[in-house]
Amino acid sequence: MPAKPFSLGELHFANKGDAVAYLNAMLHKYDVGDKVSAEDSKILIAALARHPEGDKKIGSGVADFSVRTADYSTKCFWVNRTDGTTEKFAHRACVYGNVRPG
Repeated sequence: MPAKPFSLGELHFANKGDAVAYLNAMLHKYDVGDKVSAEDSKILIAALARHPEGDKKIGSGVADFSVRTADYSTKCFWVNRTDGTTEKFAHRACVYGNVRPG
């Protein structure tokens, strides 16, 4: 079965694996504590809209994104909401649609 094309906003990928690789590269170009650029934030908004818990993660609205530590000292994207609260999210879940329990 051939891979299906996948899009995140204005970016188009040959398959979901390419989209995850792009988001991985984006994550790793930032250091822990960095604010994500406005250009990359556009892609993350499109990605977060596809997350299985996207509405919950977005909450009051997106102010911006940052890179911070997550479980087991890994780093991940965090959404910084307009009400001042924050929430981490797995970019892989934005593409594959699955969420780890817990």
